[in-house]
Amino acid sequence: MFAIADTARGALVERTGFVPSRDGAGFLSRGVTGKIIHLATRFSQDAPVLGRIGSLEVRLARSPLEVKAAQQLRYHVFYEEMSAKPSRVQQFTRRDSDGFDRYCDHLLVIDRDREGSVADKIVGTYRLMRESGARLVGGFYTEQEFNISPMLRRHAGRRFLELGRSCVLKEYRGKRTVELLWQGIWSYVIAHRIDVMFGCASIAGTDPDRIANSLAFLRDAAPAPDEWHVKAHDHCGTFAQKSAEAVDAKRALAALPPLLKGYLRLGGYIGEGAVIDHQFGTTDVMIVLPRERINPRYVNHYGSDAGRFAA
Repeated sequence: MFAIADTARGALVERTGFVPSRDGAGFLSRGVTGKIIHLATRFSQDAPVLGRIGSLEVRLARSPLEVKAAQQLRYHVFYEEMSAKPSRVQQFTRRDSDGFDRYCDHLLVIDRDREGSVADKIVGTYRLMRESGARLVGGFYTEQEFNISPMLRRHAGRRFLELGRSCVLKEYRGKRTVELLWQGIWSYVIAHRIDVMFGCASIAGTDPDRIANSLAFLRDAAPAPDEWHVKAHDHCGTFAQKSAEAVDAKRALAALPPLLKGYLRLGGYIGEGAVIDHQFGTTDVMIVLPRERINPRYVNHYGSDAGRFAA
């Protein structure tokens, strides 16, 4: 239903300068010199702006310094504003970084009117990892918490994209920033011919009893069918015990973080079980979003060629 048409790909190339590789393995950009640059293996100052709303724009990181700035933003949100517990290295560097970062693309929302350097203007970020990066690092981040290998084997040949480390500065947590992040993701999905998005989404708190209503609601709201079933690893998973009859759906929905509610609206499935992440002070659930499941309303909103907020 959402297979990329040549016209959509052509529109993306004409508008942004992206040249999506035919094998889906890379993001190419044609700069002013006409030289083709493989953005999966190097940064480029020519990485195009994917969308704009007012003073805000969304694009991929163009340099290691911008990735560092995204990590500093993540540290501020996760460790200073929220309840995550930094390691000594993270405390020293004041960056949320791990071994996966160098194998990912980093989506940025930038406020051009914000004072300071380009790094100071970064107000939101999302980490994107394709299978090519996962192969280099030895797997997806999600595999630490959920057994995704059976799903990947069942759908060999499909292109998967892991979404993670999403955060936005408090004063920018509004509709415009979220829309730009999804504009960037949708452009990326089209350019790489992604078939399935997945990743962990977090609920604040590490006491399963206190969030039992939310976990049971998610269990029953959008359970993944067999072909997309993913289960938390037995050694670290916790499983909702509350019966469907005992769930207060209205209260559970109101308590869910906006990101999780957004995934549900898009058409995402919920995996089985949840994982307590003591470092971040959260309980993680698994989201699986096959491209054909995306609510047509959102495809129409952003445009089949990601043209809604095109720069």
